[in-house]
Amino acid sequence: MATATKSSQKRPATAQAGPKAKREKKSSKHSGSVVALDKGKKRSRPVTKPVLDEAEESGLDDSEADDFEDEFGRNGDEAEGEDAEMDGDLKSAPSKDPNAARESHKAQRALHNERRAAKPHSVLLADAKRAWRLAHQKNIPRAEREKHLTALMDVIRGNVKDIVLKHDASRIVQTVVRYGGEKERNEVAQELKGRYRELAQNKYSKFLVTKLIRFCPAHRASILREFQGHVLRLLLHREASSVLADAFELYTNAYERSILLRDFYGKEASLVGVSVTAGGEEEKERAKKGLKGVLEGLEGERRRRVLNAVKENLVTIFNNPDKGAVSHTIVHRALWEYLSAVVSIEDEAEQEKLRREMFESCQDVLAEMVHTKDGSRSVREFIVHGTAKDRKQIVKAIKPHVQRMCIDDEAQLVLFTALDVIDDTKLTAKSLVSDMTGSASTLYTSPQGRRALIYLVAPRTRRHFTPAQIATLAETDAVRARTSKKDEALRAAEIRKAASDGLLSWLAESGADVAREPGGSLVVCEVMLYAEGDNLPASDNLLKALSAPYPSPDAISPHLISLPHTSRLYKTLLQGGHFNHSAKAIEPAENWSPASFAKRFVELVGQDTTIAMARGEGAFVVAALCEQLAKSEESAKERKAVSGWFTESVRKEITDAKGKGCAVLLEALDKLDS
Repeated sequence: MATATKSSQKRPATAQAGPKAKREKKSSKHSGSVVALDKGKKRSRPVTKPVLDEAEESGLDDSEADDFEDEFGRNGDEAEGEDAEMDGDLKSAPSKDPNAARESHKAQRALHNERRAAKPHSVLLADAKRAWRLAHQKNIPRAEREKHLTALMDVIRGNVKDIVLKHDASRIVQTVVRYGGEKERNEVAQELKGRYRELAQNKYSKFLVTKLIRFCPAHRASILREFQGHVLRLLLHREASSVLADAFELYTNAYERSILLRDFYGKEASLVGVSVTAGGEEEKERAKKGLKGVLEGLEGERRRRVLNAVKENLVTIFNNPDKGAVSHTIVHRALWEYLSAVVSIEDEAEQEKLRREMFESCQDVLAEMVHTKDGSRSVREFIVHGTAKDRKQIVKAIKPHVQRMCIDDEAQLVLFTALDVIDDTKLTAKSLVSDMTGSASTLYTSPQGRRALIYLVAPRTRRHFTPAQIATLAETDAVRARTSKKDEALRAAEIRKAASDGLLSWLAESGADVAREPGGSLVVCEVMLYAEGDNLPASDNLLKALSAPYPSPDAISPHLISLPHTSRLYKTLLQGGHFNHSAKAIEPAENWSPASFAKRFVELVGQDTTIAMARGEGAFVVAALCEQLAKSEESAKERKAVSGWFTESVRKEITDAKGKGCAVLLEALDKLDS
């Protein structure tokens, strides 16, 4: 009996589909416009939010829709129809008559097409999807894409606002904005004029609004003005909140940001002559100043009413932490502007009253703010002005997120200020320092994490902190002098002591492995030089690793002395500190004994490896060893031993080698003999 061959359009199994091709970063030029085909910049991430939730934050936009289309080769409506077919397959599985199954599928397809045709704009959407499938392909020539985009625009022109709220049609319009040129984008933006607030609140069209804000600078201000009067409600809206957050942090200039901030200032601000909707350049410049510009020339009761409006609007945001607006940069900017305005009040009692009221309203959500520049400045302001009880509350709020804060550029400044300001070093040692040192094995792998570890033992050192970072940290020094009682040097010493045991224990276990990495060697050097306590186990760990045969027989794992950064580490430790280029001399570290390190070097590294390094890439390190032994009166035995290692024949080999550092080494050996 002949068996009919069954035709099915079921999706292939995952195992059969093969690996998914990686997305290539390319540029598409259309009508003179160049657009990077990536997902653009990302907002700064709150330290309270797990990394795994990153995809949830961005939602499904046009880029991710492309992945969906490419994997399954159909749009949402077609998927729905095929699912129905699959269901039909399952229901008709027991049937032995292939013709009956075929007729059933045919009836189901007809029913599906009938339902789809009954929907509004069904013909328009069908035509648009046909053009869209061609236009949104990734690997097609520019000229071909331009042709398909032109055809797509001809289909949707004049009907954009009617279809844009639909999930599939919204992606079609996004494709025009994403791949199209300035003309197409401006045409879409013009058609949607007057409906942006509605679109921002829709879970599909909100991505289109963000793309238009990003790619249409000529329409950006007019789009943002449609949000005016509704900014606070939109910030608390589930869908619209991300639109405003992206626009403020990623795509707007100072004047455009002032349009969104205007709602925080209340109705009184509209009476002071600062316009963000019209006016000349002078008014725009004043608007760019934000709250400071609004308060210029205001005195007495009018000034209080504006500040009170800002406070009430911020409290509204803080009282709804579940809405997510607390973590947005626009809220942090409004808070920082408010705190800056409070500082300018002459009456210190009123200053303190207003600051305390604001602190009490947001003290539970401070950890949501530390990841942005303005949020970090605001939290640091609360720390430096706060009482001992306030500071304890702040430490309690940020303690669960210390590790994430250490690897964030802005959040770590809050930690540094807490270490600089809080007098109760037992509290900071228990709640902050212990978590930082306990995470050292993870933190040292990133530049931010290394800065956090180094700050514990060498705060604000210009070797690792830029002048801008030091200046930012110094902004609170004037207030700290009034609000903190403990001596600055004493507080830093107590923090260093609290961190030393944990850091030295970490290096005693894995110091040599950490030193193999360029960044890790910087941390090892600072900890060894400035940490307090028993550093002998850590020293032995470094020296035992150095005693391995030189050169290394394994090309994949070179000898430590063959790594330039590690060689500098050992040289610095033998010299006893860093070289000061201004003074042209070594700055000795108080807590480090280079003489003891040199003695252990002789004991643990041994004659053979030391001579081998002297002939090769370790000439400068061996020279530093000889100079240190020559200076130390306690190292007579080791000095004599090393001098005996370098016989005339060995010195002649070093001279003949004419390697880098040979002259310096021979000079140091002469000092060793004298």
